[in-house]
Amino acid sequence: MYIETCLSVREAFRLRREHDMLMRLEMNVRIRKHSVSRSSPDPDYIEVLPSWPEGEANMRIKATSSMRIYPNFVSEEEEASLLAEVEPQLKRLRYEYDHWDNAIEGYRETERDSWNEQNAAVLKRVRDMAFQPYAQLLPRAHILDLAAAGYIRPHIDAIRFCGNTIAGLCLLSSAVMRLVHESRPELQLDALLERRCLYVMRDVSRYEFTHAVLGGEHSVWRGEKLPRRRRIAVICRECPLPEHRE
Repeated sequence: MYIETCLSVREAFRLRREHDMLMRLEMNVRIRKHSVSRSSPDPDYIEVLPSWPEGEANMRIKATSSMRIYPNFVSEEEEASLLAEVEPQLKRLRYEYDHWDNAIEGYRETERDSWNEQNAAVLKRVRDMAFQPYAQLLPRAHILDLAAAGYIRPHIDAIRFCGNTIAGLCLLSSAVMRLVHESRPELQLDALLERRCLYVMRDVSRYEFTHAVLGGEHSVWRGEKLPRRRRIAVICRECPLPEHRE
């Protein structure tokens, strides 16, 4: 009986040790996966739509390489910290339905140039990832709060307000962004802006393609409905070129 008890204790100890080792291995895999997703754009989040002609490979490469998605760029904790800092400002505002250039429906917005230490570190990581070291950024981040039923119509950001690169953190909800070539509407692609991702638009995708955030029944990714909830974007922009400034 004593021997059996000792064997049972040893077996339980061995099983517990193996379980702990497996848990550590799984944690290391998750950490590595999260680290890679933060630092590497994922082409699986970009889909060229069927309307794109087969012979337009060069433009396809330019468009897909200039629109980048970094999934899981911020953690749940970092998302919560960013939201805690911007929510007090946003709650004082009403959702609007008459944007000055008719680009957005169901939104409220503000700007912010100072952040607590944790959030400032996140914004620095955005700058380091999305912008060239010599780039001059607008001093305030744009905070865009899109209601669950809101959407953004196709538009190209005015060159007199921002420069070559636009980078946005997506908080609270995933969404689908559609890019359509300004003069050749058959050239279309969709980007999945997953919750907590970073998206970066520059060069061809920024200047030659309109972009829109789909809403309602149009919010579809690869044939499946993507439910839209309230979504907050924290957007950093490069300063406009001197010749484009007012």
